[in-house]
Amino acid sequence: MIFLWAFLVGGVMCVLAQLVLDLFPVTPAHVLVLFVVLGAVLGGVGLYGKLVTLAGAGASVPLPGFGYTLVTGIGEAVKVKGILGLLTGGLTAAAGGIKAAVLFGLFAALVFKPKA
Repeated sequence: MIFLWAFLVGGVMCVLAQLVLDLFPVTPAHVLVLFVVLGAVLGGVGLYGKLVTLAGAGASVPLPGFGYTLVTGIGEAVKVKGILGLLTGGLTAAAGGIKAAVLFGLFAALVFKPKA
């Protein structure tokens, strides 16, 4: 059942992003920022965590999941390190995903030849 929820939640997020692009005069960069901020805000008020529990990767992998990861990382770091956690928590929580993206991008650039 988790796969169905992941597919539905991730699909709804994609549909919402496409609707924003089609209906409003915004660029993909605007949608990126909007979704990351929405994930952070919903994570901050405790709603996005419930969605991640329900949908798993369908909610944690898309852009709002990145905002949620930043906010939860900051929350955990503040509990441990105090005010310094505001600066370090988000980056520490998201470091694994960012590292993977950079390494996979590097690997793809080394293996495949771009078209001119």
